[in-house]
Amino acid sequence: MKVFRIHIQSWTSSFRYPNLLSGFQATLPVPPLSTLFGLISAAMGKYFYPKEMDIGFVFTFKTKARDLETIYQMGRSLSGIKSNVIIREFLVDNDLWLYTMNEQIAKSFEKPYFPLLLGRSGDLASVLSIKQLDIEIKKELQNLKGTIIPFNARLPIAAPIQALPLYFSDEIPRRNVGTKPYYLLDGNFIQDKPIAAYGFKDKEMGWDVYWQD
Repeated sequence: MKVFRIHIQSWTSSFRYPNLLSGFQATLPVPPLSTLFGLISAAMGKYFYPKEMDIGFVFTFKTKARDLETIYQMGRSLSGIKSNVIIREFLVDNDLWLYTMNEQIAKSFEKPYFPLLLGRSGDLASVLSIKQLDIEIKKELQNLKGTIIPFNARLPIAAPIQALPLYFSDEIPRRNVGTKPYYLLDGNFIQDKPIAAYGFKDKEMGWDVYWQD
C-alpha cells in the first residue's frame, strides 16, 4: 500500500487546552485533529471534511517556553475593551510528520494555498519534504509517540487524557464538532505494551503510526 509522508517544521507552535480560562495559557504537547484538518484546509485552499480520508501523524518538539502576552478583553460593546497580560506557553523547534493516502492532499503541500500554521497566527510552518512510502497495514501497534489515541477503557495507556474537538464547522460562528477524550502521547512517550489498533510502521523513522479514523 502507498502512503505519503509530509514533513512540516516550525520554530514555534501552540495548541490551547479547550475551555481553560486562567491567567496562564498552557499548550497541549501534541496537536488535536482539528488543527491538522485546518492545516490541510489551508494547504488545499478549501474546507477539508474529516470524513473524506483517514490521516496519521507524529509530532515532536525540542522544548517548552513561556512568554508574556498582552490580550484585549471586551464585553458586548467596544467601549468595554481593556487590556490584560497573561503567561502563554509554547513549543519550540517542532517537527510534524503527516501521513495520508490521498495524493491530492500531498500535492497541495507542494504549493500551499494559504500560509501554514501550527497553532496561532504567529506559529508559521513550512514543508521540508513530501515522500511516498510503501507500507503494510498492522492491527497491533507497539512504538507509538507524538500522537493522540481515542480513549478506550479496555485498552489502557499510561498517558494523560484530554477531551479534544474533532473538527470545527465551516459556518460562522464556527461550531465545535465531535469532542471526545483522547490519550496524549508526546514525542518522548515510551509504550510498555502493544495495543490493538489500526495503523502501520514507518520503517525509516522507526515508529508506528496510528490511523486517525
